[in-house]
Amino acid sequence: SIRMDLLHSNGVLIIQHLQRDYRAYQDFLNFMSHVGDPRNIFSIYFPLWFQLNQVVGTKMIWVAVIGDWFNLIFKWILFGHRPYWWVQETMIYPNQSSPCLEQFPITCETGPGSPSGHAMGSSCVWYVMVTAALSYTVRWKDKSAVTLHRLTWSFLWSIFWIIQISVCISRVFIATHFPHQVVLGVFAGILVAEAFEHTPAIQTASLRMYIKTNLFLFIFALGFYLSLKLLDIDLLWSVPKAKKWCANPDWINIDTTPFAGLVRNLGALFGLGLGINSEMFITSCKGKNSCKISFRILCVAASLATLQLYNFVKIPTHTEYLFYILSFCKSAAMPLTVVALVPYCVHSLMRTTEKKLN
Repeated sequence: SIRMDLLHSNGVLIIQHLQRDYRAYQDFLNFMSHVGDPRNIFSIYFPLWFQLNQVVGTKMIWVAVIGDWFNLIFKWILFGHRPYWWVQETMIYPNQSSPCLEQFPITCETGPGSPSGHAMGSSCVWYVMVTAALSYTVRWKDKSAVTLHRLTWSFLWSIFWIIQISVCISRVFIATHFPHQVVLGVFAGILVAEAFEHTPAIQTASLRMYIKTNLFLFIFALGFYLSLKLLDIDLLWSVPKAKKWCANPDWINIDTTPFAGLVRNLGALFGLGLGINSEMFITSCKGKNSCKISFRILCVAASLATLQLYNFVKIPTHTEYLFYILSFCKSAAMPLTVVALVPYCVHSLMRTTEKKLN
């Protein structure tokens, strides 16, 4: 406990230094925090990659969902505090002279803080993207191509670490994480992504396998929660602390609670399984049009545009269970749209156009 308090107090000093000396970069750091938001995986990264390479897109969803599930379990085990409430409750500062940490609209996360979900989600997905991009260049055999591969390798991994460091600094800057929590998140994300580099079975998973995986993840998490609750251990202990110490009650969002993230990810995985095993996917993405660049470009553009419309769908938050059900449905609809609905519509449009030309 003494060592953890020392680690936290040193982290507070780092946060104060960042908030004082990096004020000019506030907008950039807030932007990078949004870049690391796991929800961007489903609305931006996945639509792009799935239409370009279905293997990579499928792996991306699996890595994001399993990584976030492990993040939830780790958070429940580690009981990590967040800086913005820890400084208010710790007894290590004399005469109640607790440091003043500035809060922002995205500061008040309600779940435990260790490891960082933003850092873990960002590192695992960007790891998948970088390794996928490098897999194309590693096949080059001639001497000049090998040199180009090495330069590409250095460039992409440099970009990877610049993004991860920026996301980590941004999460520390807004006082929602201690430095050790974001570092742990980055390396945990890399481990999860690397594990899926050696798991080809996800590419041929049936709808039944997707459903079984969803049920296992949900039952395990719920069972873990209920088991500890029977031992009088409340795994939602962080929610009251967030509500108590957040500077603005409007910044508290039910979407940041532990079960909200679990439901959102299970919905996305179910939607992917439903889409990949649908007739619409087989007809469009496995047909002759799937090899055409025009088909893929249209699918990317239409997918990104359609998914932005989902942002206008506001789920009511007055009833918690209703929120979880609707959140699951909305999350399932997003990959289903990318994988099946949009490609099928584009395929039908192209086929109609070809018939008119003929």
